[in-house]
Order: sequence, then structure tokens, then C-alpha cells
Amino acid sequence: MHVLRCTSCDLLLKNIPVSTGQSACCPKCGTRVIKRSSITLSGELAIALAAFALLIPAQVYPLIIIELFAVKISTTVTSGAITLLNTFPFVGALVIFCTAFCPLIYLLAIFASHWSLRFLNVKALYYATYVIKVARHWVMIDVFLVSLAIAAFKVRDYADIMVGQGLFSFVILQVLMAILLSRVSPKRYWDAYSEKCKQETSLDTESDEAVGSVISCSHCGLTQCDSHSQCNRCGARLALRRYQSIQKTWASLLAAVVFIFPANFYPISILITNGKRLEDTIFSGVASLIKTGMYGIAIIIFTASIIVPVAKIISLAYILICIHFKVETGRSQRMKLYRFVKWIGKWSMMDLCVIAIMVSLIDRGNLLDFTPGPGAIAFGLVVVLTMISAESLDSRLIWDKYEQRK
Repeated sequence: MHVLRCTSCDLLLKNIPVSTGQSACCPKCGTRVIKRSSITLSGELAIALAAFALLIPAQVYPLIIIELFAVKISTTVTSGAITLLNTFPFVGALVIFCTAFCPLIYLLAIFASHWSLRFLNVKALYYATYVIKVARHWVMIDVFLVSLAIAAFKVRDYADIMVGQGLFSFVILQVLMAILLSRVSPKRYWDAYSEKCKQETSLDTESDEAVGSVISCSHCGLTQCDSHSQCNRCGARLALRRYQSIQKTWASLLAAVVFIFPANFYPISILITNGKRLEDTIFSGVASLIKTGMYGIAIIIFTASIIVPVAKIISLAYILICIHFKVETGRSQRMKLYRFVKWIGKWSMMDLCVIAIMVSLIDRGNLLDFTPGPGAIAFGLVVVLTMISAESLDSRLIWDKYEQRK
């Protein structure tokens, strides 16, 4: 009988056959443990190539064009962020990293994985799939697309808005990236590697050691005997739990708590109109949107910039406290909460993307100008630290029993 371990709760499962296009989820925590994608590896490569071809026009050509004081101003994905590099380098670099650099690296990692698989290069496949695993959480094309719509609504009172040449490429790019992010899996590449090398993709308990000594590689997902210090397939270090997971999670979470106060109390944006300086915090910005009748945008900004960061901090702190005090009830709910925190984390970047877009569109000197405030730096740190905190937590600790090692 072939078995595997769930990477989220450590439950030992029977490796059952799954039809193409179907998935199998862990009965304990609900994590998808087996997936047979309806798209082949060659199909994923074709989608990645199409996305790569669209990446250049989507990044270079204007997304939207406005006419302000009889002057046409356009914005690309990185034009505002590049402008911010002079005055607010952290904010500018963060926007470029999430909207331009990570999508490029993610696509290149897919190409490298296919190349490594073709030539059976284990080391190259390890690094390529590791990049896929890390970069996928920082690809924020969808966040930038929503931010672009919000910025367009904000500037419509000052200027006429026209659709740029790059917007169509950018929208199609987002569709293709969404398909890749939902389909591409490092484990799938490693299983294909095992098939080419005629290796087993899961452990056979009848021909190996006892079931209790089974461990699953956190990188490639191979189930094997826990007497090994390194994975037999990818070479990654094997460990029952991530090294100092709780300490890393607490450290980044407490740092986020420190920065969330200046992020909310210091101005996050500064608008100069007719020589008058208007400073807005996140709260006052939402209030201004409500006064001007933009209720929908106000709700989106309030949710993404205020509710989500606070909810992430409270949720992660609650999960960590339950782990510390070995609370055994409500584990399924905490697992669902953890998955939700990981999914929603990137949407806090929306406010910073809006700021970058506004900077590129509204730059008319003393007559009309827009610039970030000091609160934007603190808010960016909160976004990054909460995402790092969520990624640092080993979800298997939620399911550990009282007598197990933390």
C-alpha cells in the first residue's frame, strides 16, 4: 500500500488514484493533497510562454491616459514606482518587486523547471521549483489591476480618462497568470521527474519501514523514511517541523504590530491642489471618499488597508496563542482561518499600488501634485511583515497533540 503525509496536518493518507481534472483533499484539515490538473505540463509551458510574450507590452505600454490641463499623461505599471524611488525608495521598490519583478521571476522559474525536467538536472529543478514556491505569493498583478481601477475613479474629477494600449495586454496577462498560479505545483514537476527516472512517488509500507517512521519532504512532497536527513529525491533537508517556526512568526508579527500604529496615524498620502496641502491618513482618506460619494471604493480601501492588516495580526496571534497553550478544540476552524490569512494577505498592497499610480498621473508641480506620506513606509512594512509571518508559520503545529514536540 502506497501512503503519503499531508503537508499541512501530518495525517498519514493512502495514496489513491485520482482522475484527470480531479483532486483529493485531506479529510482532517481540508488541504488538497493530490491534484490531477486537466492542463498538461506542455500546456502550462504554452500558457507561460504566452504570458511572457504579453509581459513586455503590459509593462511598457500605457495602461491608462488622462488629459489634465490640456496635457496628456500616461501611466505604466512601474512609472509611478520608479518616480518614488527618489523620495520613497522602499515603497517604490516594493511595488516594482510585486508587480514587475516577481511575475518575471515566476515565469522564468517555470521555464527553468521544464528545462531541468527535460535534462533531469536535479539541482536546477530544486532551485527552480523553490523560486516558484516562494515567488507565487508575491505576484500581485491582480492587486495592481484593482488598484488601477480605484485610481481611475479618484482622478476622474480632475481629468478625462482614456484606455491605454497596454491595458488589454495587462488584463490578458492577469488571466494567464491566474491560471498558472492555480495550476502550477512544484510537486507535479517532481512527480514527473520520478516518472522519468522510474522512481516511486510515494512510500510503499509493505516494502519499507513502519508507518510511524514516515516523513514527507516539505519541498517536493516525497514520502519516505524519517531516518534520512535529506530527501531522496530533491536533496532538501528533512525535518519534522520547520526550524524555529513559532519564533520567526512571533518576531515578524510583533514587528508588524509596532509599525501598524504609525501606518494609521501618520499621513499616507499628500495632495497639493492650488497651493493647498491636504494630508490624508488611511482613516481620513476613507472618510473623504465617503464624503464625495465613492462608497464602493471607500469600502474596498477600508477593508484592504484597515480591516485586513488588523485581522491578519489578530488571527495569527490567536493561532500562535492556541499553539502555545496546546488548545485542542477548534483546530479545523483555525486551519481555515490560517488559509484565509495567507490568501488575503497580498490585498493590503492595494493602497500602495494606488499611491504609485496617482504619483505618475498627478504631477503638475505646485498647481496639482500627489506624493506619499511617511505613513506609506510604515504601511508597506506592515504588509511585508504580516505576509512573512503567515509564511513562517508551520501549519502542522496547529494539529500537534499535547505530547508531541513543538
